[in-house]
Amino acid sequence: MSRRKPVIALLGATGAVGREMLKIIHEQNIEYDTLKLLASKRSAGSIITCQSHKFPVEEVSEESFSGIDICLASAGSEASKYWIPLAVKKGVTVIDNCSYWRLKDDVPLVVPEVNPEELHRHHKIIGNPNCSTIQLVQVLAPLHKRFGLKRVIVSTYQSVSGAGNKGIMSLQAETAAFPKKASGCFSRRIAYNVIPQIGDYEANGFTTEEMKLLHETRKILKDNSLLITGTAVRVPVFYGHSESVLLQFQSKVSPAEVRQELTDTQNLQIMDNNHLNLFPTPQDCESNDNTLVGRVRQDIMGEDWINLWIVSNNLRKGAALNAVQIAVYLIDKDII
Repeated sequence: MSRRKPVIALLGATGAVGREMLKIIHEQNIEYDTLKLLASKRSAGSIITCQSHKFPVEEVSEESFSGIDICLASAGSEASKYWIPLAVKKGVTVIDNCSYWRLKDDVPLVVPEVNPEELHRHHKIIGNPNCSTIQLVQVLAPLHKRFGLKRVIVSTYQSVSGAGNKGIMSLQAETAAFPKKASGCFSRRIAYNVIPQIGDYEANGFTTEEMKLLHETRKILKDNSLLITGTAVRVPVFYGHSESVLLQFQSKVSPAEVRQELTDTQNLQIMDNNHLNLFPTPQDCESNDNTLVGRVRQDIMGEDWINLWIVSNNLRKGAALNAVQIAVYLIDKDII
């Protein structure tokens, strides 16, 4: 007996991540019965074209979720806080990309390469982790399992698309108008600049983006004792987040051992050869859905320290692709 094709909705379909979700669903030929695009009243009535298919955008309402099996949501925390409980009441399984639900105790926070088993315990809401967290835990999880981590120190270099379409347009406008004043999307001009602040400041002086990295990583790795700290920086790059990561292990670990472990890990790609000047940059992830790792080296602080560099496409693996991978797993395992 053939399986019934799911009815899928995209909430926040006109945003940068929503459009990428639509694109990936069709790139991967995911079969569905119906695909419904939902957005705010402002976007309702517009048409989005994907691979010759034309999709009308509907204004989201409670009735929008009737008959829906899976909703992929990327509409922001306020919208998700309001609409997702209404969707769940209609029996919808929601994979949400905002930060509001991620740290709730009964909401699994999932990277399919790392902790897919959590999807068997969902209660209709599944958290899609923050973009910078996803690429980090893809690397940390196998290393932590094999060698045991003690400390993680991260500096992120995050592209403007992490702020959505407005971030992309800001960099475009500011670059064209340089050296005129900033567009107002970021706290400083982003063109030809870097900004060491992503998100609001918390009482401890860290930003919300930096604290997401800490709390989400600990939740996914199931290790609240893991020491993590970091600084999140916005850079004038359109797509692709980069991370400089310093790791301390429980005992001596060599760069060769780290490379071998990561080489054997699904959807990771090592680009690391000093003689060839080979290392990943954001340009390398524009058409590559793997998370890329390079500059693997023994840190000068000791034989239990490793330094490395991680790059990934924040709109795809860091958001849309990860969510679609979760949806595919739910469909394949019949745990919608």
